[in-house]
Parts: sequence; structure tokens; C-alpha cells
Amino acid sequence: MVKTHLMDDKDLVSLYQTGDQAAITELITRYKQRIFSAIFFLVKNRELAEDLFQETFIKIINSLRKNHYNEQGKFLPWALRIAHNLVIDHFRKEKLMPLQRDSEEFSVFDVLPQNEKNPEQRIIQDEKVAFVNALLDKLPPDQREVVILRHYGGLSFKEISKMLDININTALGRMHYAILKMREMVNKDVLNGTE
Repeated sequence: MVKTHLMDDKDLVSLYQTGDQAAITELITRYKQRIFSAIFFLVKNRELAEDLFQETFIKIINSLRKNHYNEQGKFLPWALRIAHNLVIDHFRKEKLMPLQRDSEEFSVFDVLPQNEKNPEQRIIQDEKVAFVNALLDKLPPDQREVVILRHYGGLSFKEISKMLDININTALGRMHYAILKMREMVNKDVLNGTE
């Protein structure tokens, strides 16, 4: 029996394309949290994120079956690009802004795995998450998107620039300005005593 959990992405893709269903199961398991988090952070709606997540993997599976994968072992950026395009397509169809705010009922941080913490640690973590969410919500959508893809999607700036169809220097610039703006907001809060 093949130990799929020890294989790299490229080998898993090849194995799946030869008919081994365990290979696609391993790829989904390996990346489901990162892909779902990136989708959710863009749409801010659990049901919609779940639908787009399923649609993403249906498209991935269909593409792999048709041998339309030629990413040379870059499965995650490829999968995130598919997810991102589906999010954009959804909002084009709905004629909505591509990024929306977190709701009080749910945040992307609710779906991120957390180690078991005592109640005090959970309160501190929840406060940090709320603070970071507030900072992200104040960023312009183009900067916010780069931050999400970089930190929650785990993409390189080269991968982000390819996904968003922008120059790599533009992606770097958006991240730079996002960090500056977030620092400015943190410093303002500290000076005002609101942190």
C-alpha cells in the first residue's frame, strides 16, 4: 500500500491521475484548511465559503482528470488561484464588491485550528484576533487581499502577482503599504490608550 502522506504534491497528482483516489484525498486533507480560510476571508460567509470550497475541489478534480495540471509541484498556489477565480466569478455574477466585512456571527479565525488553551489564553487570543480583524477591515481591498493571500494562503509574492495578474512589485508595494497602515493604526491606538 502506498503511503500517500509521505509523498510530495507532484507525486500525489501523478498518482491520482493514474486512478488512485487516496492521492486526491491526501491533497484535500493537506490543504483544505488553508484553501477554506483564504476563501472565507474573501467572502466572509460560511455557507458561501463552503459552497465555493466544494466548487474549487470539483474544478481541481476535473482539471486533474483532464490532465490540465502543469504546475510542476506547485499544487497549493494552483488550487488557491482556482479558488480565487471562483470567488471573483461569484462576485461578478452577484455584482457585489469582491471583499466583504466579517460578521459578528463568524470570522475566519473561527475556522483556523487552535491549540487547546486555558480560558485566560483563549480570551487573550480572541482579543488579538478581534484587533487584527479590525485592522484588516480598515485596509483598502487591494492591500487586504495581498495580506490575506500572503499570511493566510501562504503564497509567495511571485505567486500572488501571478494569481492577481499584477506586477510582483505591485504586490510587494501593496503589502508594504498595508503593513505601514496597520503599524500607523496600532501606534495611534497605543497613543490614544485604546489598545
